[in-house]
Amino acid sequence: MVERQLRARGIEDERVLAAMAAVPREAFVEENLRGRAYADSALPIAEEQTISQPWIVAAICQALELGGSELVLEVGTGSGYSAAVLARLADHVVSVDRHEALSRGAAEVLRSLAIGNVELVVGDGSLGVPGRAPYDAIACHATAPAPPPALLEQLVDGGRLVVPIAAEKADMLTLLRRDGERFERQEIAPCRFVPLIGEEGFSS
Repeated sequence: MVERQLRARGIEDERVLAAMAAVPREAFVEENLRGRAYADSALPIAEEQTISQPWIVAAICQALELGGSELVLEVGTGSGYSAAVLARLADHVVSVDRHEALSRGAAEVLRSLAIGNVELVVGDGSLGVPGRAPYDAIACHATAPAPPPALLEQLVDGGRLVVPIAAEKADMLTLLRRDGERFERQEIAPCRFVPLIGEEGFSS
């Protein structure tokens, strides 16, 4: 996976590649799907959600430019896989999901892997987790109609938000870097995510 799906397709950050190699993706998918755990595709999980394609997870992590000392917010815990990867790249991860069952399941897997620097929260991810802000970086694993203002406000100056933005033909994975009250915007790649449901996302 690391060589063929990631390095060969432009993932160059060695810390990201090492994290992706270290986290056992099969631990985060249902038993009947474990034979496809490392396939180059998203896979279904509970609550009609998905575990993202490995390249997408790596591309988000690379765009966040994590050095190891950061406080990171993750929107969309899902299975906990991306949180486990981020936990190897940052000092502490706060991960929020609107589905309590997914948060509980992720907690069990993260605990079984002795990953202790991930803090799980149940709530409206489109609003972030303001009580733990500001964040050095935010990874959003659901498509928003526009960059959620609450997430932008919770970034430190120089902080980075990666979020898929809805578009007509395909969602666009987008990086926004804070510069005072301005945000520099860079498109990363077309993608497809479940919608971000919440006050600053889509209605259910």
